[in-house]
This record gives sequence, structure tokens and C-alpha cells, in this order.
Amino acid sequence: MYRAKSNDFIVLVGSLDALAKWKKDSSTPLVDVVDSYEIFVTNKHGSQGVMDRASHGQLENEFGSKKPEDAIEKILKEGKVEQTKMGQKYGSTNDAKFGSL
Repeated sequence: MYRAKSNDFIVLVGSLDALAKWKKDSSTPLVDVVDSYEIFVTNKHGSQGVMDRASHGQLENEFGSKKPEDAIEKILKEGKVEQTKMGQKYGSTNDAKFGSL
């Protein structure tokens, strides 16, 4: 999480190991570090708040660029790591037996 003047920005990473590797060697592709190129804002409610997608305007105002890669790099370098537990994912185990909807 990166606390900026206007908002809290969050990027989801695949693993802490991948993040640590990237911080040591930034030639590692970002795609190997982040879950997606989505940047979220929490409207100053920290990592426990509702996460909305950051707009291009928010990115440009805070990071000086509309490119997600530029903002993601700054968030990963200067932000604080906050670890959360993800709940178990539930889904259909055999879609083929139910046919299509």
C-alpha cells in the first residue's frame, strides 16, 4: 500500500518472494510480480477499505503518468507491504455435467 497525498493506492502481488526478488533486481518483469496491472484506491481507508480501480486521472495526478507500469513501480518501491489472508475460493467442480446456461 502506498499512502499518497490524495489517496491510498494498492497493488496486489503474487507472492512476497517475487516482490523481494524484483526489489533486488528490477530487471525482473513486473508481470512476474503483480497479480494484474490493476491499481486500486481505498479513499483513505487503508488496506481494509473498499478497493476501487484507480482512474487514469488519479494516476496522472499522483504519479505524473497515466501508464499503470509507472505507478506500479513506484508503489512497489516506496509502498508498505501489507499481507492479508485470502478466503477459500469456491466454484463449480464439474461444469460439464450441468450443460450451458
